[in-house]
Amino acid sequence: MSIRCNDANRAFFLQAGGCSYALQVTDGDYLAHVYFGRQLPDSDLSYLLRLDENPFTPSVNDRDRAVYMDTLPFECPCFGIGDYREAAVQILDADGMSACDFRYDSYTVTAGKTAIPGMPATFASDEDAQTLCIRMVDKHAELELLLYYTAFEKLNVITRSAMVKNLGNRSCYIQRLLSATLELDDSNFDMITLNGSWARERHAERAPLHMGKQRIDSVRGESSHQNNPFFALARPNADEDCGEVYGFNLIYSGNFMAQAERTQHQCVRAQIGINPTDFRWLLEPGESFWAPEAVLVYSCEGLGGMSRTFHDLYRTHLIRSPFRDKRRPVLINNWEATYFDFDADKLISIAEEASRLGIELFVMDDGWFGHRDSDNSSLGDWRVYESKLKGGLKPLVDKINALGMEFGIWFEPEMVSPDSDLYRAHPDWAIQIPGRDLTLCRAQYVLDYSRKEVRDYVYNMLCDILRSANITYVKWDMNRQLTEVGSAALPAESQRELWHRYVLGVYELMERFVTDFPHILLENCSGGGARYDAGMLYYSPQIWASDDTDAIERLKIQYGSSLCYPVSAMGAHVSVCPNHAVGRNTSFVTRGHVAMVGTFGYELDVTKLSEEERNMIPWQIDTYKRFCHLMRDGDQYRLANPNSNTEYDAWMFVSKDQSEALFTYVQILRRPNYRSRRITLRGLKADAYYRVEETGAVYSGAALMYAGLNLENLWGDFQSKQIYLTEVEKEC
Repeated sequence: MSIRCNDANRAFFLQAGGCSYALQVTDGDYLAHVYFGRQLPDSDLSYLLRLDENPFTPSVNDRDRAVYMDTLPFECPCFGIGDYREAAVQILDADGMSACDFRYDSYTVTAGKTAIPGMPATFASDEDAQTLCIRMVDKHAELELLLYYTAFEKLNVITRSAMVKNLGNRSCYIQRLLSATLELDDSNFDMITLNGSWARERHAERAPLHMGKQRIDSVRGESSHQNNPFFALARPNADEDCGEVYGFNLIYSGNFMAQAERTQHQCVRAQIGINPTDFRWLLEPGESFWAPEAVLVYSCEGLGGMSRTFHDLYRTHLIRSPFRDKRRPVLINNWEATYFDFDADKLISIAEEASRLGIELFVMDDGWFGHRDSDNSSLGDWRVYESKLKGGLKPLVDKINALGMEFGIWFEPEMVSPDSDLYRAHPDWAIQIPGRDLTLCRAQYVLDYSRKEVRDYVYNMLCDILRSANITYVKWDMNRQLTEVGSAALPAESQRELWHRYVLGVYELMERFVTDFPHILLENCSGGGARYDAGMLYYSPQIWASDDTDAIERLKIQYGSSLCYPVSAMGAHVSVCPNHAVGRNTSFVTRGHVAMVGTFGYELDVTKLSEEERNMIPWQIDTYKRFCHLMRDGDQYRLANPNSNTEYDAWMFVSKDQSEALFTYVQILRRPNYRSRRITLRGLKADAYYRVEETGAVYSGAALMYAGLNLENLWGDFQSKQIYLTEVEKEC
């Protein structure tokens, strides 16, 4: 890790892990991108900018400055001054003009990295990272733009963020401020995105770049089920193990845009940041605005190398929870077991059997508050529903604790039902546009979290519940998107800030929660996986991946999620069959193997399982406890792609010292009249030997990785098996 600054030619070189990132100030004080890729020893890469070619620099050929502006690879391209590609920053000044022109002024280099006020971001010690801050100035508009670049010591990671400050005496509007722009000198890439909808989130899609703009985004007030704030640009020949890949991720939980623009000269401008659609931020004199942090990862070891870099970064430099490095308790959630139809006796009967089987945490889901017997009422009334839980929460929790189990609870604190005491008392607390009908979704509205009084009121109710009994887990849900986005508390000139102010309010409340209740394990959820993003990981070490718990559907969801996010953050449960989302029947063994690629738990009524399935639960729990350290801390290798392979999926986790590995194979469809399937493993030491625990057979790492391992045809569809490998001394 190092940041070298060449003051003579105003060039900057960042070394992060095994990659290099280079910038240069050009004629006219424009900040240009020079290089991002494999580590280079060079101290001068200015020749890559082609400044000695037509149209030349402004000092040589000012009559064609517009052509120069439309070809230079800008680090932070400005709107309205001749660059007709997608801009990263656009300001509307007090005169109604929208052009801006930020030029280089100065720089600083510091150890460690800078926090972003009120927003999640990666963190690093002075030994782990260095940060370059480049100061840009628009003298005409009297604005300052600070561009932050952090290079990590041991990871191929550059993080980017930006801050604009009003230095003048007149107000202006920020109309866009993207977090990162990366210019690539050719367009021979595929774009990989994570797309879907409720119950089929984060399915990976790969397509070649075409001329123009390929974009994913969200205007839903959340990162969304439909698109995830991640994308990758991969060489067409890049696979899991080889080839060049650039990964982009935004540490943000609201409206975003991520885009690759193939330009007229067959270059690519890749960008990510807050979605400019319907966004406008009033910047008064002396005020500042921060963009969220973007993460840029370079890999010359294919998609697998990119993913493992993201995983290591987020496990060590983003997730702060004291549970990060601990085995999470195996839980049972009553949602698919009972839905709203429960009382204390029913919950205790489930908990008694769960405790006997070795399950450690009982989670009471939706339906315990207000007068909630369906999803038509009571959100916002966070008081115990006494007709279900007589005597309140504490007697139930005490009985659960007496069984040797911890207790967890579900909240949806950002929402309010029209049929609630809270809404009847404060209808203006819901996000709305006066005079327009409010659009219902799941019979609920969204609370205006830009307002401190709203956040304080809700938080105090949550605290009353959390302090009333021994609660050690909270599931924080958000089941609908934002519509009719307006606030009764904001003036007209600041209404378009509500999208971002809402997210800042959520972050502020979650920060209070993790500060006041550090002993509580927080799991985020948003109608399943609608807010499965790096911003949430800053506050919670795990996120419910999807409401679809079918093991076969989860293969695609968990494959896509793992492209960017570590499986230690992935909420995954075993549920009943026929599955509640798709009606499919899968073996209990397979359901367990798939759910172990995550935090692991159960989403069912154990009292209604067959004796055979109940008897498997202690075995599954023991297996998870034995191997969870590999999935939490080890390196993941995807050995198949369920999006293109309908016959099987396979993956493995390898310890950092490569001394042990857990391989999992899922046979999706049984093949008739075939011999065994051969699969080559990954991540082992070629010159070491490994014993297969199940058979006692010993193979060299080279044989397992280059020749492969034979997997017998399993009987029936949707079957699976695990193989545990440990390093051994070669036997004579």
